[in-house]
Amino acid sequence: MGDLSVAVLVGRLTRDAELKYTNSGQAICHFSVATSSRVKKGDQWIDESNFWDIDLWGKRAESLNQYLTKGKLVAVQGDMRQDKWEQDGQNRMKVKITANDVQLLGSGQGGPSGGGSSGSSSSSGAPRERPPAGGGGNASPRGPAREADSEGDGGFVDDIPF
Repeated sequence: MGDLSVAVLVGRLTRDAELKYTNSGQAICHFSVATSSRVKKGDQWIDESNFWDIDLWGKRAESLNQYLTKGKLVAVQGDMRQDKWEQDGQNRMKVKITANDVQLLGSGQGGPSGGGSSGSSSSSGAPRERPPAGGGGNASPRGPAREADSEGDGGFVDDIPF
């Protein structure tokens, strides 16, 4: 078995992604994600931010680039590697992540959530407009409540469409 260097991050993009192509025509999408955690310093808890450079290659880079905008919440799974170089006589190092999977988790800056490219009226509005118990009109508010009561969950109606 070989060594392993895997990263799993959930954070927000710090700027819009950049799509470039190598000389051989391979697509590469470069973006940066900020994550934060609470750490105790002395007697108080403070938020500490970390910034991660991420590269996504190939067809996924081309298809996701347009959705990877500043503030967008994403989950990234990938392989970590260290870039090392010398600058002004100093040895420098930076961790980079080559993404194997990128999931769009929500909107940036308070827009509609989701990862689709269709308008909000057709994607996020449709499940809420559909009656949950197969009835329509005035019967739909009473239908789910009766079903919920018969299941013994205190009248809670789950409106999640899946």
